[in-house]
Amino acid sequence: MKNKNIGFNSKLIHGGEFNDALGSATVPIYQTSTFKFNSAEHGAACFAGESDGYIYTRIGNPTIHALETLLGELEGGFGGIATSSGMGAVNTVYGAMLSQGDHIVSSAAVYGPSRVVLETYYKKFGIDSSFVNTADIEEVRNAIKPETKLLYIETPSNPTIEISDLKACCDLAHSFGIPVAVDNTFCSPYLQRPIEFGADIVLHSLTKFINGHADIVGGVVITKDEVLYKKLRSVMVTLGFNMDPHQAYLVIRGVKTLGIRIDRAQESAMKIAAYLENHPKVGWVRFPGLVSHPQHELAKTQMSGYGSMISFELKGGIEAGRKLMNSVKMAILAVSLGGVETLIQHPASMTHSKVSAEGKEKAGITDGLVRYSVGIEDAADLIADLEQALEIV
Repeated sequence: MKNKNIGFNSKLIHGGEFNDALGSATVPIYQTSTFKFNSAEHGAACFAGESDGYIYTRIGNPTIHALETLLGELEGGFGGIATSSGMGAVNTVYGAMLSQGDHIVSSAAVYGPSRVVLETYYKKFGIDSSFVNTADIEEVRNAIKPETKLLYIETPSNPTIEISDLKACCDLAHSFGIPVAVDNTFCSPYLQRPIEFGADIVLHSLTKFINGHADIVGGVVITKDEVLYKKLRSVMVTLGFNMDPHQAYLVIRGVKTLGIRIDRAQESAMKIAAYLENHPKVGWVRFPGLVSHPQHELAKTQMSGYGSMISFELKGGIEAGRKLMNSVKMAILAVSLGGVETLIQHPASMTHSKVSAEGKEKAGITDGLVRYSVGIEDAADLIADLEQALEIV
């Protein structure tokens, strides 16, 4: 982009660099598996890395590259690596950064499959993992071993909405020579840019806020420098985690409204969180915008907004939560988050069901915890929906 000194919402529309020979105002869908070479010499140059030409969509594609460039710019990194799913992004990071005999320290409250894949598949290959409350810097310090090769943080955490101090965690890890990867899905670069606090790698499930319309599955990894970029991109290409061009096109379209979607959703989330906190049937609420949140002050320093994810527990426990989820009429009972529609789900039996009982307890994922992703509907309607459901509980 010619002018990088523009506002974030302007970057969403005009960021990245793409020039179409026909002058298309939007990035076209290059729905092709392979690209023809001008000559044998040109083909050889492409494979040797001496030409910027495209070879094969698993390796690179103009539509996908346009998205990668934009997201890399929004996060303030060197470049992006788009993947076919959020777990494709997670496994690109794990596969590139961990080898047999290595150890990873991860947030205990993290997206369920991000944890389960470490405890099952990577464990088979001789990779050890420790799961701690990364909101407690001493827990992080005590978990580090000589074999530790990666600190993996999700903040705010899924689904407990705890906030980890990014600068403190990065400073600590770097003092041991350990790189830091941050899952920034709950915030998106609109609210938080971990590279600014020292992170080496940032990843997202594009399925969530960045796309925002519940119509694609995708992921992205952004690195702070070229060395890491080449290392991670090689893993993505070799293992075949590549995104499809049509996926990329839809994400490019969805991300343009990221700012206005998040602004609307988090404004409503503040009202809904306050309503829930004052409801007699609600035991506790976790939302960074509430003064009662343990890391409220930290959230103000490293996030530019409080987001739209709320976790809460009813006083009646799991049965009350189940009745609530079966009684809402506007909120959709479904997993995922960050879309224009409001979603409600039960992490212990759904997204985190494969995490052990001990793991859930340590991560603070109680049986009665309800996760609520606020969409862009009218806040009054969402509160009325919760009100009528809570009357039934």
